[in-house]
Amino acid sequence: MHHRYSEKLKNHFPQGKWPPKRSFQYYSELAHLDRTKRGRKLSNVDSSLAFSDGNSTFRISALGFLHYTTVELGTPGVKFMVALDTGSDLFWVPCDCSKCAPTEGTVYASDFELSIYNPKESSTSKKVTCNNNLCAHRNRCLGTFSSCPYMVSYVSAQTSTSGILVKDVLHLTTEDSDPESVKAYVTFGCGQVQSGSFLNTAAPNGLFGLGMDQISVPSILSRQGLIADSFSMCFGYDGVGRISFGDKGSPDQDETPFNLNPSHPTYNITVTQIRVGTTLIDVDFTALFDSGTSFTYLVDPAYAMVSDNFHAQAKDRLRPPDPRIPFEYCYDMSPNANASLIPSMRLTMQGGGQFAISDPVIVISTQNELVYCLAVVKSTELNIIGQNFMTGYRIVFDRENYVLGWKKTNCYDMEDYSKFPMEPHASSVPPAVAAGQRNYSSQQSTKEGRNNHQSSVASPYYSLHSCFVASFTFIFTLYNLL
Repeated sequence: MHHRYSEKLKNHFPQGKWPPKRSFQYYSELAHLDRTKRGRKLSNVDSSLAFSDGNSTFRISALGFLHYTTVELGTPGVKFMVALDTGSDLFWVPCDCSKCAPTEGTVYASDFELSIYNPKESSTSKKVTCNNNLCAHRNRCLGTFSSCPYMVSYVSAQTSTSGILVKDVLHLTTEDSDPESVKAYVTFGCGQVQSGSFLNTAAPNGLFGLGMDQISVPSILSRQGLIADSFSMCFGYDGVGRISFGDKGSPDQDETPFNLNPSHPTYNITVTQIRVGTTLIDVDFTALFDSGTSFTYLVDPAYAMVSDNFHAQAKDRLRPPDPRIPFEYCYDMSPNANASLIPSMRLTMQGGGQFAISDPVIVISTQNELVYCLAVVKSTELNIIGQNFMTGYRIVFDRENYVLGWKKTNCYDMEDYSKFPMEPHASSVPPAVAAGQRNYSSQQSTKEGRNNHQSSVASPYYSLHSCFVASFTFIFTLYNLL
């Protein structure tokens, strides 16, 4: 055993790097050693954490067009490829399955390695009992010390997960020049019964809820003092992204405050203006920033104002309505199409921050021609800023200061880029789950109001005016599976 000021300890540092006693740098190094000795469990943690396989995420069209990453759970560690969802709270994986998505014999199972969690095979797995403060479904408990049940319903038709809550080690790593492994105990869902979209290739290996409720992993990591109460997600133009726990962004980022509902806070913000092409529209509505929804949903009158002004400035011929797709405004793309002729879009947030939309359209191909559509769906109750509007940004969900931050980036300029299996070329594309719920423990809890069947459509044909195209046949298949 060595005293922390001893010469033996100084030998762990490069020659000449140990700062003089009683200097600011000296006490900073001591604080760093304290964080290391205590397993990084101090509340004033400046560095960020990533999953054990790195911070990369990938948009995978064959798995519902959501962003996925690999997480490692338990001892020994078992890896799961989970969808990332800021619109819901609970992290769950398939476990002790009575009804789960198949892990073999399907198109997606041949392209990705999928796992099933077994609490009995992890030496660090712990039961979460009904007297735990995270057990919000105690009325369905058999007794005080029985396993806590959960049930979550999502907006996609008949899509849900149910099972019991468990606790186990989530394997993480620090994001700095000398990475350290971090093992954090988190509470998550042992998903025994899945239904709806979870059975036909949307998040077949689990969903990672990133919401503001106490049950979410960012909340748990913050309470344990492992990170600052903030995280960021980056959405690259090519579908490559990042996630970083504890990241509070940069001083030069734009910000807007969250509109907090005390009973169930979400990443809800206020939009005050929308510029469509050359037209500036004054608006006043709130919207949820939701990485678990592929496209953007707007309620009238905002939807009508945006779509009408887009149509008035579009140079190409409007196509007749097509019941197979959820988008109302679609146009024939001329052979000499120029992306600069398609009306641009920009949001002004509360506080004046400008949020330019990199690409408000999707491109679709028929057998003989190209079509582009305004990638905004008409909603009946809830405004949602979906993943397509977040492309090209690092989005910071700062729960400590209750602000949403954003900054333009290509996601490759950020530190510690790490590898993830690239997206395969799938022959058919399943529907996406429009993930999210209002209360993770309630059977009736669903994400509100998105135009009935269109509410769960998250079509995989988003493109940057060019390379990512697919046939109407696939869209027809999508629409009828919902």
